[in-house]
Amino acid sequence: MYRAIRKNKINTVVIIIGFLVLIGALGALAGYVYNSWTITIVVLVVASGYALLQYFMASSQALAISGGKQIQKADNPRLYRIVENLSIATGTPMPKVYVIDDPAPNAFATGRDPEHASVAATTGLLEIMTDSELEGVMAHELGHVRNYDIRVSMIVFGLVVAIGFIADMFLRMMWFGGGRGNNRGGGGNPIIMIFGIVAMLIAPLVAMLVQLAVSRQREYLADATGALTTRHPDALASALLKLDAHARPMKRQNTSMAHLWINDPQKKPGVAKRLMSSHPPIPDRVERLRSMGGSF
Repeated sequence: MYRAIRKNKINTVVIIIGFLVLIGALGALAGYVYNSWTITIVVLVVASGYALLQYFMASSQALAISGGKQIQKADNPRLYRIVENLSIATGTPMPKVYVIDDPAPNAFATGRDPEHASVAATTGLLEIMTDSELEGVMAHELGHVRNYDIRVSMIVFGLVVAIGFIADMFLRMMWFGGGRGNNRGGGGNPIIMIFGIVAMLIAPLVAMLVQLAVSRQREYLADATGALTTRHPDALASALLKLDAHARPMKRQNTSMAHLWINDPQKKPGVAKRLMSSHPPIPDRVERLRSMGGSF
């Protein structure tokens, strides 16, 4: 179990380093072609400022977009007590608890740190889960809080924004601006021009795929953390199978927060589902959880 958690943390760090390498490569290419690092510096500063703003605002935005309503213990004793017991067991500050009126079974956690965290569950989730399965789902969500996944998401988001800005500005300047030595397209060198165009077109796609990879790694990590908390990985595995069997699109969808949910709220079909989904396939998650069961 601890090996699984450590492996996922290492994978996430490696992926973020890959992001930084990609940004550095784009910056070096832009600096060479235009003989100036100003545009790269400006883009990185703007991206960092936007990510910082999102760091403080993303939580309230996600709850508003999803239509979550905060509850107290009297409003839903079952859900509230499960979250409360898990918080006590893990020494985590009690998060705010929200219920979302949606028949699609799902749940998510948000907040910049354990002291400013919230967890939310849909009415559809509460209807189909047993107490042990609901405990597994909430332990998974608290795992996101304890692992500071929102911070990881904001870091990655800022890097994606930086790459997008660099790509867009570089392509615009490639066609309308001067290159190295005030010659259009990289000093008139067609090889540099072609390489630059290809790199700028591919970079945003690569960045998006890396962002999805980070999200998938954090889901595996939250699964492992949740199973370690409850000491009952089979309950979470059973909950995931129910989520897969009863999956349906959310009434209020937003691609910017798709990665927050325990199950993909958009349910993309076919190959696109596996490649472009922000979540790893549920059968893979269930297999990992069941293999962890023998370690207790």
